[in-house]
Amino acid sequence: MTARAADRARYDRATAHLDAPVAIVDLEAFDANADDLVRRAGGKPVRVASKSVRCRALLERVLAKDGFAGIMSFTLAESLWLARSGFDDVLLAYPSADRSGFAELTGDPKPAAAVTVMVDDVAQLDLIDSARGEGSEVVRVCLELDTSLKLLGGRVRVGALRSPLHSPDRVADLARAVARRPGFRLVGIMAYEGHIAGVGDSVAGRPFRSRAIRLMQAAARRELAERRAAVVRAVRAVAPDLEFVNGGGTGSVQHTAAEDAVTEIAAGSGLYVPRLFDNYTSFSGRPAALFAQPVVRRPGVGVVTVLGGGYPASGAAGGDRLPVPYLPEGLRYDSQEGPGEVQTPLLGSPADDLLIGDKVWFRHAKAGELCERFDTLHLIEGDRVTATVPTYRGEGRTFL
Repeated sequence: MTARAADRARYDRATAHLDAPVAIVDLEAFDANADDLVRRAGGKPVRVASKSVRCRALLERVLAKDGFAGIMSFTLAESLWLARSGFDDVLLAYPSADRSGFAELTGDPKPAAAVTVMVDDVAQLDLIDSARGEGSEVVRVCLELDTSLKLLGGRVRVGALRSPLHSPDRVADLARAVARRPGFRLVGIMAYEGHIAGVGDSVAGRPFRSRAIRLMQAAARRELAERRAAVVRAVRAVAPDLEFVNGGGTGSVQHTAAEDAVTEIAAGSGLYVPRLFDNYTSFSGRPAALFAQPVVRRPGVGVVTVLGGGYPASGAAGGDRLPVPYLPEGLRYDSQEGPGEVQTPLLGSPADDLLIGDKVWFRHAKAGELCERFDTLHLIEGDRVTATVPTYRGEGRTFL
């Protein structure tokens, strides 16, 4: 029996009493992935990206481990909820225009002490001030550096369109604007190198493309390490008591951790290891989060149909954004239909061994987005469900 077949047998036994659709997290794999992130971080703390987890119980589990510290959140409403739930270090990774949220933040010392907001424009400071009302709490601020690699005098850009702050001078100018402004305190810098951390460098069947990606990423790492260090020096000249410099992502942990200027690493997807993280040469993880759909039809030889399963991930539309049938091995989509909203036909010889009611296990393309489809996660140890915990959705929290 292969390792994957053994996993399928365990998952089927563990969930035999549960009707599909059902979502699970294999805790042995989850913990092993967490340990690997800590190892790759080389002694620097790992801040957990909540958008890749979206389950408070699992956030608490990983933050209880040595080597993890703090949360990187994705909306202000989520940040405030987490702060009121007892998480005392929440970095909001994206700018917000949530005026009611800022009124709450500036009006209450508990979330104001726990939450750090992201800024890359003076206009964002203006919006926060306009939302204060009677709120007088000091707002903790982090500046985001644009990590993109610019070539040919800026005519070619490699990387996400995020912050407008690219040069040390631009970041330092905004740091001075924050320092001069009453009611704000600059505490951190963040730089997410998505073109390095979030792009696999070993694309199956594409050796030349994979080589090009590795060359690009090596050049991007060199350029960013030099520029990030210069940015940190420039900002520390304005704010010498800067608390943290955050960088990285699951795919670049060890490279970013090697930079002296970086004090902490961000990662989250590496805990679940969705399918988009299969194509990396720098690390490998164990799939920990899966979902199962039930077989509801047997249309013919070599074909079964499962209920639902059309759970595409965000990003540029394409086949890499689709879940993949994972267990049993050897199933594939019908190219004319793909995964459907209500039903999904699956092709392949393993279909002939599946009966009505059997489970087919899938992996989502991205990590936490799976939790937007399920109210609960069943936590598996060995071949038993040892706990059932709510996702954000299960707690009535759908932040985006």
